[in-house]
Amino acid sequence: MGLFGFGRKKRQREEAERAENAESDEALKSAQSTADNEDSAEDDEQSGPAHPDQAVSAYDRRGEEYGPWDTADDDVPDYDDYLDLGAYYLPFMRGIELRIKANRATHDILGSTITYGGSSLEIEAFAAPKSMGLWDDVREDLLSGNERAEVKPGVFGMELNLPVVVKGGRVVNTRIVGVDGPRWMLRGIFSGNAASDPDHAETKALNGYFADIVVERGEEPLAPRDLIPMHPPVSPAERRAANGETNAEGDAADEANGKEHLKDIPDRPNGPFDSDQQTEVKTTLSRGPMFSEVR
Repeated sequence: MGLFGFGRKKRQREEAERAENAESDEALKSAQSTADNEDSAEDDEQSGPAHPDQAVSAYDRRGEEYGPWDTADDDVPDYDDYLDLGAYYLPFMRGIELRIKANRATHDILGSTITYGGSSLEIEAFAAPKSMGLWDDVREDLLSGNERAEVKPGVFGMELNLPVVVKGGRVVNTRIVGVDGPRWMLRGIFSGNAASDPDHAETKALNGYFADIVVERGEEPLAPRDLIPMHPPVSPAERRAANGETNAEGDAADEANGKEHLKDIPDRPNGPFDSDQQTEVKTTLSRGPMFSEVR
């Protein structure tokens, strides 16, 4: 999986080069695209499209209005400032902690968990078949294997509420969501306020965070339900250094792309997360080995 040269910046550079050679054609395409978008917007207003804050029975707008996104989506967000974990890119949000899950024996990276206030979000990316999604089957397997599980419509389509008994006999309520993309499925396990109170500020924040994730499936052959390979976190600063780009050049690029406001964030970390936010990990809620700290 490529670590560099992604997001809207790369696309903008490529479009600029094409525009130099076919300026009139690009102008015509742009005008046609604007007209099509206006027509589409009118149709969406009439049909009442799904929104991340509304419960829907089918989540079929991924990659058109909101994510989780695929790196090949036309409207994928600019993820140059995201944290690269190989299988997916995580956006920055103030006040969160990042925990990395790894196999204790092999140290293979298996997933990540975002903690925000009294809520958490466990994130895993799986390979899926080319011709069909994976979430419907996974949800049915979880439902049939857990008598206390309950399916209901949520912001990402049909979601699963699953009470989990943890160490000490305490019951933790979880909300499990899955979104199918091109040859991948992204699963999120919400707990805390984000699992029990749909109107809580932490719920809305983590719903939005999950929707902003960008997935990179890669081209390697993987069996359905295999975890998409991950690597230790790579920050934007590390990517720039690997490309020979200085921090000053990176800041100038951010300003040119309308991100000058990011320089004013107090105590801005070097990339989306600093080392203090990469803490010990907990066991996963799914079957598998125990996990230990990797960074």
